[in-house]
Amino acid sequence: MKEDNALWDTIIDSKTILNGHAHEELGDDHFFTGGLETPMKPDAFEKNDEEKKETIAHLFAQIMDTLGLDLNDDSLRGTPKRVAKMYIEEIFSGLDPKNKPKVALFDNKYQYNQMLVEKDITFYSNCEHHFVPIIGKAHVAYISSGKVIGLSKLNRMVQYYAKRPQVQERLTNQIGVELQQLLDTEDVAVIIDAKHLCVSSRGVQDDTSATVTCFYGGKFNSPQKIAELQHYLKS
Repeated sequence: MKEDNALWDTIIDSKTILNGHAHEELGDDHFFTGGLETPMKPDAFEKNDEEKKETIAHLFAQIMDTLGLDLNDDSLRGTPKRVAKMYIEEIFSGLDPKNKPKVALFDNKYQYNQMLVEKDITFYSNCEHHFVPIIGKAHVAYISSGKVIGLSKLNRMVQYYAKRPQVQERLTNQIGVELQQLLDTEDVAVIIDAKHLCVSSRGVQDDTSATVTCFYGGKFNSPQKIAELQHYLKS
């Protein structure tokens, strides 16, 4: 575990991660400063999943020990490995491109040329500022340019981008741009309505507010199409 201990020392000593009130305040205010891509290290996939789980479990055990928890207790003994498995296989699985849904397109044989709306797609993500849940619903719409996609793939694409540390603005844009590229059309809309536990369970502790973000492309930039979409979402 010498490598893991060295990594832990690097994290503890890192001024860019732990020092500087400006960075802490930026995260508390939930500003979105990045681009479309999730910030990833160049060597993000040099370790395989099992190696990542081992490292995470070791480091999380140190966090629990620092908090004063007794890792010899039957209830806590397996927690570091459970957390590591959850991070890699579940809640952060969208970080790994190998988990991206395989999507097949089909000809629009029915010549359906109106908007298709898949609404109330439930998703769970995690705020990248505090690593606590974001819980919400996504509404996705597109107008076919000649190709259509299986309905379940819309859900799966939302889940793929949600399963990573996120900010809601980036998540909204990632889904929108991905669907534009997949469907070869600019006519895509994404609306996300979500509750952030970093707002409701800590900090300001406001349990009633929600955050709404939108992505409108192509024909969805017109007031008429936005009104039509809103009508479908309310129906």
